[in-house]
Amino acid sequence: MTQARLQKFKGWRHGLSGLVLLAGNLATLPASAQNTTQAPDAQAAPSVSDVSDDILWLEKSRAYTRSGALALARTVDGWFGDTPFEAGGGRVSGYLRLGGLWKQHDGTNAHVRFRLRAHLPNLRDKAYIFIGRDNEEEEVKDQPEAFTREELLQRESRRQDHSFFAGVGYGVRDNIDFRLGVHGGWKLYAQARYRQQWSLSPRDTVFFRESVFWSVHEHLGSTTVLDYERQLKPTLLLRWSTVGTITQRNRTLEWQSSLGLHKSLPGLRSAGLELLTEGRSNRSDVAEYGVRISWSQPLYRDWLIGKVTLGHFWPKDRDQPRQRAWAVGGHVDMHF
Repeated sequence: MTQARLQKFKGWRHGLSGLVLLAGNLATLPASAQNTTQAPDAQAAPSVSDVSDDILWLEKSRAYTRSGALALARTVDGWFGDTPFEAGGGRVSGYLRLGGLWKQHDGTNAHVRFRLRAHLPNLRDKAYIFIGRDNEEEEVKDQPEAFTREELLQRESRRQDHSFFAGVGYGVRDNIDFRLGVHGGWKLYAQARYRQQWSLSPRDTVFFRESVFWSVHEHLGSTTVLDYERQLKPTLLLRWSTVGTITQRNRTLEWQSSLGLHKSLPGLRSAGLELLTEGRSNRSDVAEYGVRISWSQPLYRDWLIGKVTLGHFWPKDRDQPRQRAWAVGGHVDMHF
């Protein structure tokens, strides 16, 4: 075997090993863990002798997941040049999420989500790859996290709503990038995203994001996000957020809005209180409104983050009187 073919074979071998590690790590987590935004920078992992047996499996799971992510990123980056991944500034980030939801009248359900993003230095660090498992409709439409079904405490079907997705993105400028990917069943989708912000005063900021997308199912569509933030105190923020989505297949504008207070506390802890509304342009009334209270904090070091959300909602079908329902959701994120 020639030297060139040997190097190519090794590259594919490491890439496949990375995929196996990423997929295998989900299956090998202990049963106790399975019932349980950009990742923060993790502290240096303690040595084996410094952690108990109850925590050792967690340290190993994170190490295996990160090793698989790095192996995959190095392989893909190697297809485009000879610059070493780490020496060229290559980096990976992501999380594995285990979560669950209980909602009155709908029962309970659990989910597993996964996201990986890796920047590729051999493409001048303007390109990145992304891989994950999440709600495929929200991924295609580029739905902001605050208005996902998970954060709105709405029930999802793991078989019908969730799928694996993967693709490549390229940043033309700091606030413009393009993405091309596939999701469930190798269905193609593409996105063009533009972001901008304006400082109205030292305490007031407006954020704008426009995502134009195309997919096999929805055809052409767009998602518009507008946020206004006012810094009331160094650790207290008032935020008003609105998002609207319209597609060529469904010409109805779907929108969500929230108004809330967000408090940052020592030790990476945070709390939020928000009022939520949701509607559609073909309805004269609000489809649903409610209140959401959330709490987030590290559970182990600064890379295992837990979040609990309590909500009370008033949904309404067209021909039915408005109902009311309690909901409780929570998840644990292992960042790597």
